[in-house]
Amino acid sequence: MPNPSSNTVRDEGQRAAPARAQWLALLARATRDELDIAIARCPDAPEFVWLRAPQTGLVMVQGRIGGSGERFNLGETTVTRCTLRQHDGVVGTGYVLGRDAACAARVARLDALMQMPQHRNTLAAGPLATIAARLAAAAARNEADAAASRVEFFTLVREA
Repeated sequence: MPNPSSNTVRDEGQRAAPARAQWLALLARATRDELDIAIARCPDAPEFVWLRAPQTGLVMVQGRIGGSGERFNLGETTVTRCTLRQHDGVVGTGYVLGRDAACAARVARLDALMQMPQHRNTLAAGPLATIAARLAAAAARNEADAAASRVEFFTLVREA
């Protein structure tokens, strides 16, 4: 699970759960199987209606010169989004890269469920922790691969 920060949600006497932006970031990078496992953990989930059925479009991706300089338009990427409302009034939103409408729907469903206290801790401690661990391991592997190819330059000083 990502490190809880000042923007975490606390239930009375319960362990901190990730804030909405954090869980949406994890869900957007989850695999379809991981999302299915998370939904299966909530068999009593309320019914819902679509406010915006899954739809695919393009968004502009921006970059920064040198990582911290001026912004520039890097290009466009495909994104699928959707929004639903459960019968109890909770609204869930899902965005995923690519054209996978089923994954976007699952993310929206889990977003709504994470807003419900009876499901938040179960999902945060189980499926979301697993997703976070997988992403952290992948980042560590990428960092190790980059470190393995790093070249150290040094200068020899000759004395005359």
